[in-house]
Amino acid sequence: MAERIIIAVDAMGGDYAPEEIVKGAIQAVQEMRMEVILVGKREEITPILKKEANTENFPIRVCHAPQVVDMAESPSEVLRQKKDTSIKIALELVKKGEAHGVFSAGNSGATLALAMFILGRLKGVKRPALAGIIPTPEGYTIMIDVGGVVDCRAYHLVQFAIMGHVFAKYILNVSNPRVGLLNIGEEPLKGNELVKETYTFLEKSPLNFVGNIEGKDILWHKADVVVCDGFVGNVALKLGEGVVESLLTLVRQEVKRSFVSKVGLILAKRLLKRVFKKLDYSEYGGAPLLGINGTVIIGHGRSEAKAIKNGIKMAATFVKKNINAHLEKGLKEHETFMPGRLKEVLS
Repeated sequence: MAERIIIAVDAMGGDYAPEEIVKGAIQAVQEMRMEVILVGKREEITPILKKEANTENFPIRVCHAPQVVDMAESPSEVLRQKKDTSIKIALELVKKGEAHGVFSAGNSGATLALAMFILGRLKGVKRPALAGIIPTPEGYTIMIDVGGVVDCRAYHLVQFAIMGHVFAKYILNVSNPRVGLLNIGEEPLKGNELVKETYTFLEKSPLNFVGNIEGKDILWHKADVVVCDGFVGNVALKLGEGVVESLLTLVRQEVKRSFVSKVGLILAKRLLKRVFKKLDYSEYGGAPLLGINGTVIIGHGRSEAKAIKNGIKMAATFVKKNINAHLEKGLKEHETFMPGRLKEVLS
């Protein structure tokens, strides 16, 4: 590993690109020892960089990419028709060894497809998965998958559980992560065939499996890792984001109703600030794409500078802690304990 970590950033991805991306990159290199390569349209990035950095000594450089992936474009269209997009060139920098990781707040489907095409998967991984970080009153829960694979088999979910276990252990520093399976009830016989089959595999694994958990249990930290398919995980994640935004709106509306409410807000301002800071997705930066043969962090499309900064820092942390080596080791160790039929599928 080089002395200074280099992260390639898709400067054209996201609703507020490239201005917020550039601002976030500047903040990241100010707070953490790293270099950033901003990949995108040079003519748009350079003026912002000169304006915001106020120095030519920043460890940030620009790599030109003439094409941009639109948020509405399908991954298959991007793969077939666009050869010089900012996210593609950013991933190719990792492939060539010129960068150690990638961050993008752009089209997540295209990013996943291109990452698989360019970087490939870790040995033994059937499907990469997005791991979301969920804040709870007692810490953080990893939900995996939150949108990477919407049509899953049981062996996919088992691998998600193993990768989530490794993530919680080495990033969140949980010594023996509790793994739960998201279901419509706690009883082992509840749920669809996919969940019931996955339950039997996880029950026999060496993971610290705590059984089924319901949606309400996620926020009460009944498991450190919550396993589900990408369709269910993405719906749950977006619902949580909507609840937080609605709560913020309700607080603002109630404050305007009376003078007493305004006084109460002033008295509770510090408390509310701490609470909403913990619920703010920008504090975590993005979701790592686990199972890819490289470091890829996918940010929220509405990410502003703060979220961009934290997403870039997360990518650098993943590289620094060599998470992919831990993932490969974890997958290999746990595979030997899996039932015979599952081992055959994974071979």
